[in-house]
Amino acid sequence: MPRFSVVLFWIVIALLTGCDISAINSPYPAAESEKTVSYSSFMLRPKHLDPARSYSANESLITAQIYEPPFQYHYLKRPYQMEPLTAAKMPEVEFLDKNQQVLAGSQQTAENIAFSRYTITLRPGIAYQPHPAFAQDASGQWLYHDLDEQNSNHLNTIMAFPEQATRELKAADYVYQIKRLAHPEVHSPILGLMSEHIVGLGDFAATLNKLQQQGKPLDLRELHIDGVEVIDDYQYQITVYGQYPQLKYWLAMPFFAPIPWEADVFYQQTVLKDKNITLDWYPIGTGAYQMVENDPNRRMVMIKNPNYHGEIYPSEGNPGDAAAGLLDDAGLPMPFIDKIIYTLEKESTSYWGKFIQGYYDISGLTSDSFEQAIQVSSGGSFGLSEDMMEKGIDLQAAVGTTTHYIGFNMLDSVVGGDSERARKLRQAIAIAIDQEEFVSIFFNGRGIPAQGPIPPGIFGYREGREGLDPYVYEWRNDAVRTRPISFAKELLADAGYPNGRDAETGQPLVLYFDVSAVGPDAKAQLDWMRKQFQKLNIQLVIRSTDYNRFQDKMRRGQTQIFKVGWSADYPDPENFLFLLYGPNAKAIHNGENSANYQNPEFDKLFEQMRVMPDGDERQQIIDKMVDIVRHDVPWVWGFHPKQLTLFHAWNKNIKPNLMANNTLKYHRIDPLLRDQLRSKWNQPTIWPLILLLFIFSLAMLPAVLMYRRKKHQQAVNS
Repeated sequence: MPRFSVVLFWIVIALLTGCDISAINSPYPAAESEKTVSYSSFMLRPKHLDPARSYSANESLITAQIYEPPFQYHYLKRPYQMEPLTAAKMPEVEFLDKNQQVLAGSQQTAENIAFSRYTITLRPGIAYQPHPAFAQDASGQWLYHDLDEQNSNHLNTIMAFPEQATRELKAADYVYQIKRLAHPEVHSPILGLMSEHIVGLGDFAATLNKLQQQGKPLDLRELHIDGVEVIDDYQYQITVYGQYPQLKYWLAMPFFAPIPWEADVFYQQTVLKDKNITLDWYPIGTGAYQMVENDPNRRMVMIKNPNYHGEIYPSEGNPGDAAAGLLDDAGLPMPFIDKIIYTLEKESTSYWGKFIQGYYDISGLTSDSFEQAIQVSSGGSFGLSEDMMEKGIDLQAAVGTTTHYIGFNMLDSVVGGDSERARKLRQAIAIAIDQEEFVSIFFNGRGIPAQGPIPPGIFGYREGREGLDPYVYEWRNDAVRTRPISFAKELLADAGYPNGRDAETGQPLVLYFDVSAVGPDAKAQLDWMRKQFQKLNIQLVIRSTDYNRFQDKMRRGQTQIFKVGWSADYPDPENFLFLLYGPNAKAIHNGENSANYQNPEFDKLFEQMRVMPDGDERQQIIDKMVDIVRHDVPWVWGFHPKQLTLFHAWNKNIKPNLMANNTLKYHRIDPLLRDQLRSKWNQPTIWPLILLLFIFSLAMLPAVLMYRRKKHQQAVNS
């Protein structure tokens, strides 16, 4: 036994000094260290992966890699440009009269155009990922379309099916998905909006509802939408009412990605639904990746689609892209990454710690990690801390195509309406709420004050002096500055509330602020908001509710002042200005105009602007619209957040793209550099172990000596 302990000691020492001991710290199998695997995490599992239902940012991280609509955004070019994905070319658009006859060029006026018809042509030879829904036996019978409990007991995940097959993408698959938007069991969030534009979609939804109520089966292949038609295997058409040029942007979103009827039938089987083998859990597409593991308590895994039709990395970009190394892979086939692993992390601190160790490739920033990672200059610009620079970490920053704003319910008797009294009250409040301070305190300076409804990066946005809101801001010391609070108090007095009291009754002005916010962080922000109103001696009553109750109050028009936000669905000013379009008033028409703002001049200009191409004429109309809403102040414009992302040095081809979500196929990883840096950063501290073994050996030494003495004595005696 003593001899064994000594031998064990020297074996352990030899192993520790002769192998890569950094692997002791790694949470991943050693076999993955040199593979092109992307490591990231999720805190809340996606709720919907069905492209007809999915509409959340965390879901798009998955769906955009798997599903392929006909068009996409160019990865590198700015402003954002669309390009074909599965389509052979951009859509052909024809303008039709009320009899659906094609109009000649000279006849294409707003009065004559009753419909617009989009023809989409697909590239042949594109195949779906391997999937059991396509599997057939030798006689052509479906292997897995008629499952029961007995023959499906062992099938608990999509990868458990022994037979997987594929087929070619067809135009009918895109049409089938548009029909699914209207299915009563799908509950697509864009059905209402699309029914306003796609000819016959609303009627089609009503037909499906009627058939379901009658207990009849819904075979979407046998039912027809007036405005959606399959021409042949590689062409289909969508007809919209009037002009709706924004349709092309929707055709770059997963809502309009293809779904094969075989997969829909496959997933409708009760025995599979009971096991949560559904389209919401296991998507199917033609994209660069396919999902092979979805465990919400552990991880989600995607691998390269073996049937992927292939794309090549772009050879063109913006000025500076080549110097930044963003064109080094020009012309090479994509995707570059073989496997994508999202691991559950319940705490942001845990994620940050693993990112610093190199076990996650990319990281956003929270308030906890901001000070460790970022240095803010006196001019307010962001830079990396010395610790981050020493690790070779790169920082990418972009102002989001998002706006956070405070709205006034224009139907309210105090803050609403178009009277001069109410308008000046709204202007005074807009000045009092210090957006710069809010962004500095609660977002670490990661945002810029908004000057109107349109964020940077969207056509129509104006920068600098020509872009400021003159009712709330002024140009002072060569910069945009908020007007002084004394000016706001004068406006408040002109509105009939001197020193925050009603001039007629003498009663203090009490206003109500509705939010869907809970928790300590929300309390700090709400306390700050009260202080902003106190500058004007206005008493602010906070009415905080859960999200569902808040939305119900918004729909009923029962709010007075509220806080919401909006992120661009597509890079067009229409997607922001429609939030103030009268016919979209939430309490009246159940639209997205949460302020219930109505201005006939604005509405008329909106209808003109929405169908125009980008150019000087459209910009002039947008300028007029923005001037109108700045004067009327239906919103306190709020701010546009800045997105800061950190990347380790082994990440290549990284350029923020705020419109596209299918960007993982462009990314490349240098696994050898990652393995080297991980080893360097994660050397275990082994001297305590060596010391412990040495002490153990010393402790065993008397026993060894005694043992040897006994053996010697026994030898002498014998």
